[in-house]
Amino acid sequence: MPDKAQIRRWRRYLADEIAEEKLYRTLAERADGTYHDIFCGLAEAESRHQAHWVELLGDKAQPLPEPSLGSRVLSWLAKHFGMLFVLMLAQRAEKRSPYDGDVDASRTMAADEEVHAEVISELAQSGREQLAGNFRAAVFGANDGIVSNTALIMGFAGTGVAAATVTWSGVAGLIAGAVSMAAGEYVSVKSQNELLSSSKDSTTREHAIRSLNVDANELALIYRARGFDEHDAMDAANKALKDSTLHLPSYAEADYTEIGKPLGAASSSFAFFAIGAILPIIPFLFGASGIAAIIWALVISGVALMLTGSIVALLSGKPIIPRALRQLAIGWGAAGVAYVIGASLGGVFLS
Repeated sequence: MPDKAQIRRWRRYLADEIAEEKLYRTLAERADGTYHDIFCGLAEAESRHQAHWVELLGDKAQPLPEPSLGSRVLSWLAKHFGMLFVLMLAQRAEKRSPYDGDVDASRTMAADEEVHAEVISELAQSGREQLAGNFRAAVFGANDGIVSNTALIMGFAGTGVAAATVTWSGVAGLIAGAVSMAAGEYVSVKSQNELLSSSKDSTTREHAIRSLNVDANELALIYRARGFDEHDAMDAANKALKDSTLHLPSYAEADYTEIGKPLGAASSSFAFFAIGAILPIIPFLFGASGIAAIIWALVISGVALMLTGSIVALLSGKPIIPRALRQLAIGWGAAGVAYVIGASLGGVFLS
């Protein structure tokens, strides 16, 4: 007979399997084509796992256990928002499967969970690639705005100048930083696109194939330059001469969806830098001053920093809390250094 600890563990497993099936069913309803089929397949596997625990529990399976709070949150997110962040959270949940070390779970179930983790990882990675580009510019633009303007405001506040001066310094920092970020992002993305575009295969070179010296077959040099060994390069060149078509392995052509459009990236960077930069100014805009304004500015910027850190963690598939705390430490650390320097300079020049 199972002891109480086993029963509790089995019921917890059953609750998790019920929640995961519900999650995948919800995602399947919001998807179509291949994604729909994948989510349905995952849900069916979770249903089979439930049957295993119900069989072991017998009458102890009733009433069915309630899903954990985290599972309920995931289901709610899946129903009301896009699937990307849900997939990233589900990826972390699947990676934490306890079945490998549990003798009560079958080897098939443990293998299923490993496969599920890989499937969700692939789907999450596909979503990350879709979110790259403008979204990347938005997230990092907001983070830069928070850090730089919080440090700027703390630096001015440390000098002891009037609250109005601190406020206008923050506004100036917002404008200058947003414009600078937008210009830099535009140049960066434009340059990347131009660089990758210049690596595209030239369509005009095929016209020269008919006039090449067949015996010398200099066309093979193109294939050698692309990484072919001598034998493979000659074979590919002979084939190209035969049908007058270049068969080149493509360079990494520009994936404009992933890199982003220059104007789109610049606009996102400008807007989100401004949003991030205005947050630490809010207490001063509402008339706060002195220590109270400084504390409120740090609290507001701290919450925002932890949010951006959490988003970055989700996008990279890393633990959320350590990344959020790291972002907070960096932002507050920069603000603290700026405040100390401001206080030192204020004591020298304003005394």
